[in-house]
Amino acid sequence: MKLLIVRHADPDYSIDSLTPTGWKEARLLAERLIKTPADAYYVSPLGRARDTASLTLNELGRTATVCEWLQEFSPRIIKPGMDRTSCIWDWLPELWTKEPRYYDPEEWYHTEAMCSVNAEKEYKWVTTEFDRLLAAHGYEREGFYYRAVKPNRDTIVLFCHFGVECVLLSHLMHVSPMPLWHSLCAAPSSVTTIYTEERRQGIASFRVSAFGDTSHLYVAGEEPSFAARFCETWDNEEERHD
Repeated sequence: MKLLIVRHADPDYSIDSLTPTGWKEARLLAERLIKTPADAYYVSPLGRARDTASLTLNELGRTATVCEWLQEFSPRIIKPGMDRTSCIWDWLPELWTKEPRYYDPEEWYHTEAMCSVNAEKEYKWVTTEFDRLLAAHGYEREGFYYRAVKPNRDTIVLFCHFGVECVLLSHLMHVSPMPLWHSLCAAPSSVTTIYTEERRQGIASFRVSAFGDTSHLYVAGEEPSFAARFCETWDNEEERHD
């Protein structure tokens, strides 16, 4: 089986939709995705993800199942040394790297900051629902791998958000999402491709073959939006610092 995790196109958060650039990105994404129609489509309930998906689905005459757990993973917490709430997955490096538990897949949600918003409950809700979806498509989790109950070559597309994408990847890899949130960057409209590998009959694992691919933009001469990134150097006043 193949999973495609698609981040929404360039967002206009004020209206939970897309910017004019985002609509262009969504169109180019659709031109890519309609060439290889999938067996099933799933989408976040948030507008920016649904709008991104709409162009692909309309072209194919398909619908997507709306999954509440695919919404952005976005509990807001007060981080050490700060006096305001901010997104759970956007930390300054000098803050989160001081705590060894943030690198541990079983301990990262036991820190005071994460406990304050019950991050463990939220994480386990998302990953449990994710496993339920995979089981419906033939792959049942067993420990840290999957039992290929009904192995197949289906393609499943998930239209969602960067934060929750890293949660899904962390679950498949059994690693903490913290290093993924802070070391990976999925540009708007990017596509992450994950395949199953069944090297022994009935035992499957998931392996990423491409992360955050934006080739559909480059072939059209478009640069990816900067929305996923922060300033490359401190002295660049035109790129965001926070």
